[in-house]
Amino acid sequence: MLKKKEPFLIGVAGGISSGKSTVCKKIIQELALLNNQHQKHVLVISLDSFYKPLSQDELVRLERGELNLDHPSAFDDELAYETLIKIINGKTVQIPVYEKKRYKFSDEKITVTPELAPDILIIEGILIFYYPKIRELCKMKLFVDCDADTRLSRRVLRDMGEYNRPLDQILSYYQKFVKPAFEEFCLPTKKYADVIIPRGAENLVAINLIVQHLNDYLNSSRTDQFDSPRIEPRNALNISNNSQSTNSSTSNSPNKTPSKRNDLSTRPH
Repeated sequence: MLKKKEPFLIGVAGGISSGKSTVCKKIIQELALLNNQHQKHVLVISLDSFYKPLSQDELVRLERGELNLDHPSAFDDELAYETLIKIINGKTVQIPVYEKKRYKFSDEKITVTPELAPDILIIEGILIFYYPKIRELCKMKLFVDCDADTRLSRRVLRDMGEYNRPLDQILSYYQKFVKPAFEEFCLPTKKYADVIIPRGAENLVAINLIVQHLNDYLNSSRTDQFDSPRIEPRNALNISNNSQSTNSSTSNSPNKTPSKRNDLSTRPH
């Protein structure tokens, strides 16, 4: 009897409204196109599921724009780590579902059992790479890179349209908490990424290369026949939408040939 591989854990980080969730959805969609049975074997977990519950006093402060939900202390990173470990080890877990509009958890929970264990496990969130224990669990680390103007405009449209929040409150909270937290806690973790994805899900070059690696992993029948397609951090790629695979430090000069180690399309043996 073949031993079932442990879930291949992918971490997806990036600023608020950078397109992390959309990138995850695009990866699942493209995997499904290659082999439709893979869609049910991919599980996406949001770091939002591990927000620390807020007291009534904290909820009041939050409504006043006085509580920072983008700070590392807002998340229960230990619970997130323990949950990932249990899923990887084939244990049954229940994952809370966070409702952003109410800043509370719903009664609904996602149950993962050994029978429903995913082949690919994705955890996404602004601070995924900030916590060392979670970061070190990830076999592939993606950073969705998006300019600040786009992220802000997306947040404004979302918060006004979906959550009915006033513009002045959104902008005040952004300047007071969101922008400083991104610059202090999220952006510095970009250095840990194996693949940097400018423009998120619009970047089909990056998405396709990632999906091909994951498809190779899914199609390998035994753990000892396939080395996980792990990309070492020192080989991090910054993949633009109009190039194959470009390291951010690689010159465009015709006299300089990119190192072979920077080619994401190179298959592991």
